[in-house]
Amino acid sequence: MLPEIVLFSLTAACLMSVMLAFIRLAGDNEIIALNASGVSLYQMLPPVVFFSLVCCIFAGFLAIYGVPWGNRSSKDYMLGIIKSKTNLTIKERVFYEPFDKVVFYVNSFSARKKEMKDIFVVDRSNDQVTNTIVAERGMIIKGKGSNTIIIRFINGTIFIDEKDFKEARTIRFPDTFDMSIDLGDIAARIASREKKPSEMYIRDLIRGINAENGKTTKRIKLGIQLYEMFSIPLAIFILGIIGACLGSHVRAHGRTTGVIISLFVFLVYYTSLMGSRYLCEMGVVAPFIGIWVPVVLLSGISLFMLSRVKKNNAFGIF
Repeated sequence: MLPEIVLFSLTAACLMSVMLAFIRLAGDNEIIALNASGVSLYQMLPPVVFFSLVCCIFAGFLAIYGVPWGNRSSKDYMLGIIKSKTNLTIKERVFYEPFDKVVFYVNSFSARKKEMKDIFVVDRSNDQVTNTIVAERGMIIKGKGSNTIIIRFINGTIFIDEKDFKEARTIRFPDTFDMSIDLGDIAARIASREKKPSEMYIRDLIRGINAENGKTTKRIKLGIQLYEMFSIPLAIFILGIIGACLGSHVRAHGRTTGVIISLFVFLVYYTSLMGSRYLCEMGVVAPFIGIWVPVVLLSGISLFMLSRVKKNNAFGIF
């Protein structure tokens, strides 16, 4: 999952690093000294442009190749864990879904004894009935088949609710209750499932868009993923330029101020990105238009700031 995390954090990191560097230059009066020597901010921009371009290219590589590979590999890794039956990937004090339609919560887990304590399970694998199991203890034991495991609950209660909630039952078991899970069926469903847009490369996205007719939900999601592969790296490049303008002309010094302003600018970009994505998913705006709105917004901000830099004016709003 690391490529997707890095791509998300790179937008803020590029802006913040450039801005902090120029705030340090301004705080040490080095920008004033450079200006007095006839060096303008425009002449200081080439290193910033180079650094932002490197970040843009790296982000483009992550968006086009890294994120689809990472998301798909994580599912393949999950498939391998399920096939090897490695402790069911039990997590402590977290609500998670190790199997389809089965939600687990375990307060503590001993990998050596394969024993769980204070267990809460919601089983919706049966479309007609929802089983909620609360047990004091539980353990994982091997089933009769090679692809079957049994989760044995000890001293607990089962709450059974029908789909229409017309009938509900409660069963108390002071001894044990066994839940059998077929890992073969789960592994087969994961292996044969359809790829999500976040797991597709460019050629797969384009092929999927061409295969869909009309403004279907699937086609919209494919379009959003395709255009974000290019809009996010470009936004990172523009944010680097904005960082240089802000860092050199903001009427405040100190790293804390730089971090706060950087996060504010990033928040503006992130909010516009999420808003545009939501409008595209609702079908209000086409993806090839909506996804580029945050980039256009950042471009307008950068042009405004560059014009202020040309006039050698500070940004009094800050």
